[in-house]
Amino acid sequence: MALTHQDVARAQSAPQSGAVTVIRAGTLIDGVSETPRKNQLIFVRGERIIRVSGSEEAIPSGANVIDLSNATVLPGLIDSHTHIFLWGEDPKKGGYDANILKAGIALRAARATFAARRALEQGFTTLRDVETEGAGYGDVEIKQAIEEGTIPGPRLFCATRAISTTGGYNLEDYAPELDVPKGAQLVDGPVEARKAARQQLEHGADWIKVYMTHRSWVDKEGRLVSQPTLTVEELKAIVDETHGWTKKVACHAYNGIGLQRALDGGCDSIEHGLEMTDAQIEQMKRQGTWYCPTLSPYYGDWAPADTPAGKRDRARAAVHEDTFKRALKARLKIVFGTDMGGMPWTEPIAQEFGRMVELGMAPMDAIQSATSRPAEMLGMKGEIGGLASGAYAEVIAVSGDPLKDVGELEHVKFVMHNGSVFKNEPTK
Repeated sequence: MALTHQDVARAQSAPQSGAVTVIRAGTLIDGVSETPRKNQLIFVRGERIIRVSGSEEAIPSGANVIDLSNATVLPGLIDSHTHIFLWGEDPKKGGYDANILKAGIALRAARATFAARRALEQGFTTLRDVETEGAGYGDVEIKQAIEEGTIPGPRLFCATRAISTTGGYNLEDYAPELDVPKGAQLVDGPVEARKAARQQLEHGADWIKVYMTHRSWVDKEGRLVSQPTLTVEELKAIVDETHGWTKKVACHAYNGIGLQRALDGGCDSIEHGLEMTDAQIEQMKRQGTWYCPTLSPYYGDWAPADTPAGKRDRARAAVHEDTFKRALKARLKIVFGTDMGGMPWTEPIAQEFGRMVELGMAPMDAIQSATSRPAEMLGMKGEIGGLASGAYAEVIAVSGDPLKDVGELEHVKFVMHNGSVFKNEPTK
């Protein structure tokens, strides 16, 4: 059923702390266990789950009962790589540059508001949003608006402006005498790098995002090559400062020198990681580095096959598939991420599950990559990404069995966020 703006206001307000809500779950996938459970009851008070038990337990009189006995119930999903301030990068509509040059900050904030609601409607109750692409600290303010109940949206972990180097980020290819805006904060040298991290952390960054590679192309031998950006010394300054604030560093890195610098500099997560050697995968295992592959964006908007850009696009997808399969075999800590924003927010966020399963990931593993695993990466193990006593009451439901057809996760029927029902459609 569609929710009115009054419904949204009620959904975003704090639930009554004394009232008990009981959810009847026909099948329960708790985000942690390897096997689902049948006929479970989820007891919720306020924003938290009190307990999860079998259906034989008595339901307190006066409790609000939500019947999902015909559905598969899961924890709210977590997308670990989004950009709520991006509106797609369709070359026919001006590509990346149009996001910054043709949309004012008010329009971009309105679009980010749409993106936040769109994510929540699809059952994504938490996003790690890895930079605003020229919109400054707008993500922190969208987060504040969500937390105060002004707009609906998921829990946000914000990376604010991101960091790269001179010559290491868009906008580019304009006349050199023009002072065009950039999609990231550019630094040169360890001192500037540390200062940028301090500025972003001061203004509310939950994570620091660093671009360790920029352009990529195919060389004469047909190999994918990526331009490195920050030096190891610059990255180490950022990591040292960020870890001192008890925060973490996400590193965009495609392959080659830049990816190796990201690992040697102590990054906490590798974003994309299109082409990684076995030695680099082993180094990630040894260092406990998280891997957020974002497969889906590399299958759209390919340039013609006989052009340099087209060869690059196809090389990216080919090496990415091989890397993902080897990372899976090595049991790297893989988390679900989509790069939504680079792709239009009108597309289904959960399409990434299909890509992951197609390349060999078991459906339950894919679900855990979007539940308990990123919860651990985000420092909220046991609080989000799982259905158990003490966790936030973030609950979704689908009609079918996502272990048989992971595409079911593209059709979320029920969403509870922090104990409040945001969406409730018939499950059968």
